[in-house]
Formats: sequence, structure tokens, C-alpha cells
Amino acid sequence: MATKVVMEALSPTMEEGRVVKWTRAEGDAVKAGDVLAEVETDKAVMELVARADGVLRRILAPVDTSAPVGTLLAVIAAAGEDIGALVAGAPAAPPAPSAPSPRPGGAAAGGGTSGTPAPPPSASPAATPPASGGTGRSSPLARRLAADAGVSLGAVSGSGPGGRIVKRDVEAALAGGGARPAVPGAAGDMPAPAPAAAGPGFRDIPLTQIRKTIARRLVESIGPIPTFYLTAEYDLGRVSEMRAAMAAMGDDYKVSVNDVILKAVATALAQHPEVNAHWLGDRIRQHDRVHLGMAVATDDGLIVPVIFDAHAKRMREISREARELAKKARERKLKPEEYTGSTFSVSNLGMFGIDQFTAIINPPECGILAIGTASDQVVLDAGTARTRKVLRVTMSCDHRAVDGAVGATFLQALRRMIENPLMLVY
Repeated sequence: MATKVVMEALSPTMEEGRVVKWTRAEGDAVKAGDVLAEVETDKAVMELVARADGVLRRILAPVDTSAPVGTLLAVIAAAGEDIGALVAGAPAAPPAPSAPSPRPGGAAAGGGTSGTPAPPPSASPAATPPASGGTGRSSPLARRLAADAGVSLGAVSGSGPGGRIVKRDVEAALAGGGARPAVPGAAGDMPAPAPAAAGPGFRDIPLTQIRKTIARRLVESIGPIPTFYLTAEYDLGRVSEMRAAMAAMGDDYKVSVNDVILKAVATALAQHPEVNAHWLGDRIRQHDRVHLGMAVATDDGLIVPVIFDAHAKRMREISREARELAKKARERKLKPEEYTGSTFSVSNLGMFGIDQFTAIINPPECGILAIGTASDQVVLDAGTARTRKVLRVTMSCDHRAVDGAVGATFLQALRRMIENPLMLVY
């Protein structure tokens, strides 16, 4: 019996996915559990596996095709089984988007969470002008007709939406004799998405799944949430002394300023569950455990892996876990359970030389802390000028759950932790 291969919800927030790569070809024998394709979700690249034994009889979604969850992507069946009705009656996956232009080097920077920068860069949807040819812009039935007739789709002009090649286009090409025969291995027989639209002085970059989620989450957060901001400056003098002392003990004891901040935030949140909370519409859920979201910049946008039970972990544990999660995030290897479930988030742009910024709350969380760079500041101490290292932080608060005094009390607790860091290692 034929089995449909559909776009599965590979992450809790996934609404659509993009086929990055087919690891099996039409005609290959597969078993349940075999990896068929790699799919880009809103957070990572995940594996799509076979749900039955058989032969991969037909692939309906070429590489680079984006499709909603539930869309038919391929069919697994016995070698001689008739799948014509199943294929012909299935809604076609949307055409492949324009191929992205090469990205400039370096990571994207932003101050939000869940891949949400603040303020957001302006992004234009990819243009899809009418184009001809390419199996990436053709219906399954058109591809089948062309294959049966030995016609290259690269020679057929599409009259469907966005230049998509449909049945009547192949029939017209055959009737007119204008279509050239397919040459095995020729470039025209391969899925070839149209290049990104460009013109004098501009180019349009197609949206990745992460960037689409960024846009959606921005709308969900910045509009409906009544947000206010609290900024504070902390003296890092004792943090610097502690880090130097720990580094002198060996590489195993080295920690970064960011590691100290993460531990301090987790400890302060455990003392203030009114900040470590979710707004659920008809109630506020205060959490006893601190699951700390940590915004990480990637080439495709921000993603927020989670350090679970951060309040109960030693600073060295947090340091090691933060590095491992950041590495997996940049390599798009995070599992869904590693980037969902945070109770509060931190976004640090200090390494980019940003003095101060405001971050966008990741609902249903009720706050996020934006960390700027540590800078030297000259102050008078008993009439004597001295230099101190100062860190500026800004907390974004959901006023529906966190009042000004509540947020200020939390930042006071955070000050005690950062300016007296031995409290974090006892």
C-alpha cells in the first residue's frame, strides 16, 4: 500500500519547511526510519525519515521547495504499485523560491529572542518573476508528461502562477515542436531555481524559515505587549578580579564575563519568580525553575537555545553548556527540545561593541535582559580619580505582569550578584 511522505512538523513552532536536500533518489529502496531528506525548519535543519518500507517512487517537491506542514512531498510504494491517482490528485507543493545570494561573512546581530532582533532589519519578500524552465517551477503532472515525452523542461515556458510550468505548457510545446529533447545529465534537467531578483543598486534576498519566524514573532511581541524599559550600570571590578584568580588556577576554571552574567541572572531569577514568569492571558505563571534562554547570532538570524535549571548549575557548568549550545546553534544542529521552554531570556551584544540596546520580549516570557559592552569609566573615589569597568544592562518588561518596582527590585538583586560575584560560587 502506498505511503505518503508529507512535510512533518519537525519542531513545535514549525508551520512550513524548506527541502534542503533529498538523500534518496526516485527508485531507491527504503526502510522505515531511513532518512529521506533534510528539511529547514524555523529553527534548524532536521531529518525527514521514511514511515514505511518500499520504494521511493516519486519525489514531488524539488530541492529548495518551501511547503506548509502536511503538504505531500513524495510517495513510497511497492515497485509495481499504481500511484497515478495518488500523485495526480495531490495538491502540488508550492514552487521553489528564488535562490539566496551569497551571504556576507559574519553573524547577524540583533537584540531580540526566538530569532527576533531589535530593531529589526528591513527585509523584502523574494520576488518571483515569471520564468521558464526548471523542474523546480513545474507541476508534478507536467514533469511526468515531459519525462514520458523525453522533453527538457528547460525549453518550456510556464503559464501558471509565477511562471510555473503546468500540463498545458508541456502539451503546447509538444504540439509546436519547439521543445528540445532532454539530454541525460544536462543542466536543464536538474532543479534550477530562478536567481534572486536584482536591479541597479539592489538585490532581493529570499526569506529563510528562521527569518520568516523572526518577522512573525516581531508582530506577536512588539505590538500587543505593553513594554517598558529599565537600565542600570554595574561595576565589574570584582568580576575582573575573580576571573583573573580563576584563570590562574588553570584553563578548566576560566570563565567569561558573559558566563558570570548568566549565572547571576539565573540566581536572581530564582529569588524573584515574579520576573521568571509567563503571561498566559487569563493568568500569570511563576516558575520555580529557571530555564534561561540565550540569544545566539547565526548567519540566518537569532536563535535562543536554553540552559535548563540554570539556577542549580555551577558557573563552570553554565560556561561549558553555553559554549556547546552556541556552537550547535551556529551549525544549525539544535534539537527542538534545546531551544524551547525558556522562562526568561538574555541577549548580549557587548562583543559587537554595542553600549546599550533594548531587546524584544519573547512571549509568553515577561522579560528579557539586554547586555551591552563593558567599558572603562573614570570616577572620583574619595577625591581621587580612578578607572572602573562598567557594564550597562537594559531590561524589557511586560507591564501586564511586571511592574516598575518589581523590575527594579530584580535589577537590584542582580547588582548584588555581579558586584559581589563570590555570592555565585559559594
